[in-house]
Amino acid sequence: MRRLIGELVGPEVRTLPWRALVAGSLLGLLPVALSRLPGGEPGPWAALTLLRAAALGHALALAFLLDDPARHTTATVPVRRPLRIALRLALVTPVTALWWTAVVLLVPSSVRPPTGAVTLEAAATCALALAGAALAVRLADEPRPGPSVAAALLLTALLAVLLWPARWPLFASPGDPKWGEAHERWAWLLAAALLVLGACLPEPVRRRTWRRGRRPSLSPSGA
Repeated sequence: MRRLIGELVGPEVRTLPWRALVAGSLLGLLPVALSRLPGGEPGPWAALTLLRAAALGHALALAFLLDDPARHTTATVPVRRPLRIALRLALVTPVTALWWTAVVLLVPSSVRPPTGAVTLEAAATCALALAGAALAVRLADEPRPGPSVAAALLLTALLAVLLWPARWPLFASPGDPKWGEAHERWAWLLAAALLVLGACLPEPVRRRTWRRGRRPSLSPSGA
């Protein structure tokens, strides 16, 4: 297994969507970095908004993580898809963790929101992007579902900000009495996204059967 993983690392590194990942990371990092300029220090609410926007920007980049132009060629290789996806996640997760640490530390400590809570929001947002990408790969044959997944994630985020019920707040501020309740919901969203991601990792049975040349029957009698 170690030898197999070692042989897969190089190809997976080369096929990762580095342009999208770098663009999404810069999209989130630059506004936070600019806030450190003289006279640009944000208030507590602005700092929280910058961190949330940074998390969304990186999540939009992660929506491209499972794009594979050679998907229909690699579908016949003996390496199962869960291993290939797990390897991609293992390569990107440390980079994401370092990036998020840098983003959080760029926010002045005087206005920095609770780190654990805002990190939970970021983790849930990124997990939702990955779950959407995995779901798109499992349900469709599109080799590059990233643009559609990113657009759906962005639209969902905008609708959540505009239409989310006020009695069940999701985007609370640290001084809000419902701050804790809001992050319970973020924890549920993270758990749900991880469950969907895990459920979508295996190759669909019908697709494997089709590749082996056994056409699924159209009726119980096989007619």
